[in-house]
This record gives sequence, structure tokens and C-alpha cells, in this order.
Amino acid sequence: MKRAWKTSTTPSTAGRQAETVREDREADSEAMQRTYKTPAAAGGHARTMNTEPIRFDTKIAVLLRADLEPWQRLNVTSFLVSGLGTQVPEVIGEPYEDADGVPYLPMFRQPVMVFEATKEVLATAHARALSRALPRALFTSDLFATGNDRDNRAAVRAVPTADLDLVGLAVYGPRNAVDKVVKGARMHP
Repeated sequence: MKRAWKTSTTPSTAGRQAETVREDREADSEAMQRTYKTPAAAGGHARTMNTEPIRFDTKIAVLLRADLEPWQRLNVTSFLVSGLGTQVPEVIGEPYEDADGVPYLPMFRQPVMVFEATKEVLATAHARALSRALPRALFTSDLFATGNDRDNRAAVRAVPTADLDLVGLAVYGPRNAVDKVVKGARMHP
């Protein structure tokens, strides 16, 4: 497996960041799965865990409008990230299991970065995500008044793109592209 290094000079990050780019994505995925959980070796002796940091060349970001109430921030974030996992299956890791063998649902395989911004920065981020054709999910203020998926979709469909009253946006894609989308936002406190 070949490794190449590239640097990022994204204005929203401090300095240059190196990231590993691997040509063989399947091998990368298999290596990542082994890193998350190392089974015990025969004879009951634990094998040495791989402690090499996992680096992702992609990013999951949620951008929330800064004037939301705390309950709204949690609600919007949970709705937004649920959309990414359904359409971008590579963001989902392997199922979990505790020491007693009780299974749990799989979750994202990488961190979700949560940002906040003004209404204007959110609108700009939306336009950037559209121009880059990145997978995205949105939440508009109209959705606080609906109570089901059918009504949510109807509320979004009723408004032209430029007039959407966005309160949240989730986006997934190459790290540099996502950094450019959320430029001007700040990490959620």
C-alpha cells in the first residue's frame, strides 16, 4: 500500500496539516476496522492493540444557526446527522458489542464536528455545499412546526432554495472541501 502526503493550507485551520492519502481504499477500510477492535489471540492472551492514530481524509460537519435554543440545537443536530448515514454508507462503522456479547448499533466511524454561525454564514455555507455537490442534509425553521417526515418534506419542498430559512446544515466530503464550506463559522461551544 502506497502512502502519499499532502498538506492543507485551508484558511480556517491553524497552519498546515498533513494528511495521509492511501491509494488502496479497501485495504485502508480493512486496516481501520482492525484498529477499532482487536480480538484476543488463541489461548486467552490479548494481542497488542494498534495505537497508530487513525486519520480521515473526509470530514462530517454540522453547522447550526447561533440563535437556536439548546433543545433546538440537539434536535436539529440529531436530525441532520441521521440523513448522512442513510445516503453515505461509508461513514458508518461496524456494530458494537460489549464484553458480555450484547450487540449495539453501528455509529459514525469518525468524529462529527459541530459549528455555529450567523444566519448569513449558514446561507453562504449552504451555497458552497451546493456548488461543490457535497452530500448534505438541511433543517429549516419551518420544521419546528411539523411533527412527521411527510410534513417536513412538504415544508422544504414549498420553499425555493434561495428562500430557505436554514437553521442547520450537515455536510460530508473531502476534508478541505468541508473546511471551505464551513469557513466563517466557529466551533460550537
